[in-house]
Amino acid sequence: MMGEHIIEAIGKSRVVIRDGKVVEVHESLVQECPLAKRFALPVDKITPESVRKNIEHRISSFGMCTPDRQILSEDTFVGFGATEMLGNALSEGIIDAAVIAGDGIGTVVVTEPAMVQGIGGRMSGLVSTSPIPEVIERVRERGGIIPDPVHATLDPLAGIRTAHEAGLHRLAVTVAGVDAAEKVRKADPDAIIVVVHTTGTTTGEAERLIRVADLITGCSSKVIRDVCGPKALLQAGSSIPVFAMTFRGKEIVIKRMRVISHPLYVAHASLPVYGEKDPYPLI
Repeated sequence: MMGEHIIEAIGKSRVVIRDGKVVEVHESLVQECPLAKRFALPVDKITPESVRKNIEHRISSFGMCTPDRQILSEDTFVGFGATEMLGNALSEGIIDAAVIAGDGIGTVVVTEPAMVQGIGGRMSGLVSTSPIPEVIERVRERGGIIPDPVHATLDPLAGIRTAHEAGLHRLAVTVAGVDAAEKVRKADPDAIIVVVHTTGTTTGEAERLIRVADLITGCSSKVIRDVCGPKALLQAGSSIPVFAMTFRGKEIVIKRMRVISHPLYVAHASLPVYGEKDPYPLI
């Protein structure tokens, strides 16, 4: 048995995967996303059927939510994606470890860039997951530390405690939602907080994020663009922007820019800068 896994996929469409099969797909809040059009199995119009096909492709191609789950990757999926930036931060020695979430694993402390990318690079917003022993064993063999291998809980605070116990103190932590971000900031004032999956964020939540986050992904959120954007020190990307809210966040983006091989355009601008092809609708 592979258990049940719930994710918020393309456009915040809620998907339930049970024993390796997609059993539920809910309507998405977003109809089109430029990032989704660049997936390995592109999604042009976001519908329950197109989301289902994309998730089934992930299951068959790299074993998402199954014992065959691939945990390592050297591929770049997004120029300024959270895992791309954190993997590079590990390589550059900016952080000792990344505390992230993975299907079949739960919260995990990772020190290997290829594992950060392999686990998180192709993963959508994970709501809950079930432990998959084969995947947990592979992660451990590569040095990953899993706070709760019995239940595969999603608990960044447990990830921070586990990392500190292992002697890892310069951490980057990915979180979804302002409550989690505030708890992480209180538990580890020095952690670099990366806020992901922000579609649907309210104005009040965005204003709170400004006070605690280092990096915030824009996803399909107009509120994040309009509330956090003007307070940012740097914006990376336009259609799916990432906002650096602190100098540490800015450093991570700049270090990532250094290793991107394709040309980049850098200029002074009033933020946010909207893209020519933003997700539709922004919510």
